[in-house]
Order: sequence, then C-alpha cells, then structure tokens
Amino acid sequence: MGFYDPNNFAVFMGQMLQGAMLTLAYFGITLVLSLPLGLFVAFGKMSKFKPLSWFMSGFIYLFRGTPLLLQVFFFYFGIILIGIQMGPTGRYIGPAIAFVLNYAAYFAEIYRGGIQSIPRGQYEAAHVLGLSKRQTFIKIIFPQVIKTIYPSVVNEVITLVKDTALISGVGLYEILKTSTAAVNTFSIVTPLLVAFIFYLVLNSLFTFILNKAEKKFAYYK
Repeated sequence: MGFYDPNNFAVFMGQMLQGAMLTLAYFGITLVLSLPLGLFVAFGKMSKFKPLSWFMSGFIYLFRGTPLLLQVFFFYFGIILIGIQMGPTGRYIGPAIAFVLNYAAYFAEIYRGGIQSIPRGQYEAAHVLGLSKRQTFIKIIFPQVIKTIYPSVVNEVITLVKDTALISGVGLYEILKTSTAAVNTFSIVTPLLVAFIFYLVLNSLFTFILNKAEKKFAYYK
C-alpha cells in the first residue's frame, strides 16, 4: 500500500508531528539561550578591556563568517570524537550548541548597533539625574534599544525557524528529514508539500505573534 493508504498517512503525520516538536525544541532552546548570550557578547565587544573585546570580536567573526551547517557538523562530530558520553540524548547536544553560539553572534551585532545608536546625551542626562549606570541602562537605554532592534530580531527569529532544517544534515528527524525519508520510501513528492505547509504554518504563527508584540513598541503612533 502506498503513501495515500490511511494507515501509512496516519503514521507519516505522526512522525511529522514528532519532527515538528524537535524543530520547536531547537527553536525554543536557541532563542532562550542566544538572546541573553548575544547581549553578553555585545557588551564584551564594546568593553574597554581589550583582551575581552578582541575575544568577543573573534567569536562574532568566527560564527558569522562560517556556515551554520558546518558548525552543526563540527559540534555534532566533535562531541563524539572527544569521547563525551551523554547518553541517548547526546547526539542532540552538539547541534544545539552550534545554533546557540551562531545566533548569539548575530544577536550580539544587532544589540551592539542598537546600543550605539542611542545618543550619548541620554547617558549624560541620566548621570545628572543621579542614576547609576545599571539604572540608566535598564530604565532608559534598553527599552529604546528593544524598540530599535525589534525588526531585525524578528527577521532572525523567522530565519531560525527555517534554519532548524539544517539538523537533518546529521540525521536528526525534524520536519525536513521526516519528509525526505517518506519521499524515498514512497517515491512521491507529496511529503515535501506537507513539510512546506508545516514550515509555512509555523512561520505564519510566529509572524502573527511577533507582529502583535511589535504594536506594543509603537508608542509614537
């Protein structure tokens, strides 16, 4: 019986849902960890302590200057080669590290651009008002930075949904890997159409949520 047999199709859709869960897991882990890490890297690059600034600049240069897929391969096989034993879930760790570090590098540059776009006079005014550097950043600078960088962050978030397909390169069964396996099994392209719909629905959902959130930053409209 072929792909359109109800039993085969039900099994495939169950596998696709499992693949979607893995896709969402990588999406969530990457976003939750790379956003704060990116801010830390941005501060490091802007630091007056030169060794730290040079190190963070090198970090950004390395992860932005090489393909994410290559980084996924490097960390996936690197963890295996150095003999780290992490049980059955260990094969998922390497790609997750690659995604977090890669996106942290991109978010760092977005943060840095947003922070440096704030006029220096605002820092001086806050100092005159008696605010500490920490209070100045949290209460005055960072809210403006978020509003400035939000469109760029949204673009990276949407790209991240699609980039999760790269973990299929190391044999992890997310949406794309599941659909291509079905193509090989049934010799039809319909599973790829299903994957196309899955990605489109996920991106549409995230775009809707992010657009709703963006309206909260439109204080001047």
